[in-house]
This record gives sequence, C-alpha cells and structure tokens, in this order.
Amino acid sequence: QIERSGQWVKGKSCDTFAPIGPYLVTRDEMGDINNLRLWLTVNGKTMQDGNTSNMVYKVPFLVSYISQFMTLLPGDVISTGTPAGVGMGQKPNAFYLKAGDIVELGIDKLGSARQELISWEKSIAQGK
Repeated sequence: QIERSGQWVKGKSCDTFAPIGPYLVTRDEMGDINNLRLWLTVNGKTMQDGNTSNMVYKVPFLVSYISQFMTLLPGDVISTGTPAGVGMGQKPNAFYLKAGDIVELGIDKLGSARQELISWEKSIAQGK
C-alpha cells in the first residue's frame, strides 16, 4: 500500500485489524519499558526480533508528544511501530502474508499472541 498511496495507515487500520490481548498490563507490571524484547514469527520463522531500547522515540517522549494534541486516558494504547524486518522490506524478495500463514508475536513481560490468517472470502462466509 505504501507504493500506491504513500501511507501505511490503510494497511493497519481496517475493521478487525490490530488485535490486542488477550490481556493488557499496567505500567508497574512491565519493569523497564526501555529494555523489552519484541519478536514476530511467520510459520515458525523469525522475521522480527528487536528491543524497545532501540526505539527511535522512547515511550515517555511519545506520551508527552501525543498528549499535546489529544487526551490520553487510562487504558489507551499507543501503537509504536515494529522492529526491523517488515515483509515488504525484505531483500531481495518482499514477503507478504497469505491465507493459512501462522503469525506469532510477543513482548517480554506481556506474553505472546498467535493468529492464523484466513482469506477475505472465508472471513465473509463465516460472517467475521
């Protein structure tokens, strides 16, 4: 989508996108938020493996900046982006998810989540 329109938002903001959970934790349960490992696998292959210590903008800055133009309330989630390794940036061949792929992601102190991708046709047929 970035080649066609210059924006990531269309690929990340559709209905049913951005699954969060199965639970959230409070700040005091996370420990050092500037040193948490993040990872993502596709069909068991590690595609992304990073650490919050490598974030361009640290969480305190993001909270301060965002608070300048919107009200943040308890329970709000700020999506910060991902570690290096997004599929379309893979060289020499970009990698795109397809129906049947299993995506698992995790972060230290929080746990992991696993999703199986289904086709849009199957999703419609199942009423999702």
